[in-house]
Amino acid sequence: MKHSFAIVGCGKLGTALGKFLTEAGYNIAGLASKSLSSAKRAADIIKTNNISDVPWEITKKADIVFLTTPDNAIADTCNNISIHHGFHKNAVVLHCSGALPSTILSSAKKCNAFIGSMHPLQSFASIVPADNPFKDIIISVEGEKDAVNKARKIATDLGAECLMIKTEAKTLYHASAVVASNYLVTLLDLSFRLIKAAGISDRDAFKALKPLIQGTLSNIEKAGIVNGLTGPIVRGDIETVKRHLEEIGSKTPHLLNLYKTLGFHTIDIAMAGGGLSKSSAQKLKKIFID
Repeated sequence: MKHSFAIVGCGKLGTALGKFLTEAGYNIAGLASKSLSSAKRAADIIKTNNISDVPWEITKKADIVFLTTPDNAIADTCNNISIHHGFHKNAVVLHCSGALPSTILSSAKKCNAFIGSMHPLQSFASIVPADNPFKDIIISVEGEKDAVNKARKIATDLGAECLMIKTEAKTLYHASAVVASNYLVTLLDLSFRLIKAAGISDRDAFKALKPLIQGTLSNIEKAGIVNGLTGPIVRGDIETVKRHLEEIGSKTPHLLNLYKTLGFHTIDIAMAGGGLSKSSAQKLKKIFID
């Protein structure tokens, strides 16, 4: 028989977690949120009537408690629940923040609960996902042994693959995820701005660049970062790079510094692959610094 669970924080992640854990056979003990309207909206999706804006009324009934509030509220929420004896003995308390370690839940140990974190490497854009957003993704877990064992089982039941990380490495892990997701958007924004400055319409920009983006990701998957690099820098095509900088500086000067920064750091990747000579690398670095 699968465990009962409660969710505190009924945003996109909390709602998706509740919906698909229920579908995986877990028993919903209830939902709590600062806003009852948010809890009611999530309850309609998850199919439960047990909601509250007082978290400990819900959490004390659950074997597993997920704290899916905003990051800056997790520690205080956990502490308030603990003060009101809202975790039963041997309950597992998990937060889903990518940036914060499980140790911010230490107040729950006063209730003899086990603490951990369970972070899905996924973006949650919809409050009502049509398909399981946890299927075939990575869910990273860390914390106390009993909490980690439960989190690993939950990840598997959600259809995800589990990755163990060190508690003390959580911040760098999250920084990596931010670059891969958020800064990828920033990088593509730079690409789209440049192609639109070349006269390509908004409608055609994504259509034109999508195969290149997908092809690059495929190359990286097959050959790795270093061997997946193509283009003028790895070829040592200094004149092409100079023309890029001149044209960007003339037509879209506000984008020049970002382009130069990316180019400068690409040189080391090109050298690591052996496709760029030391002399060409030095010339390119000088161009990007000037």
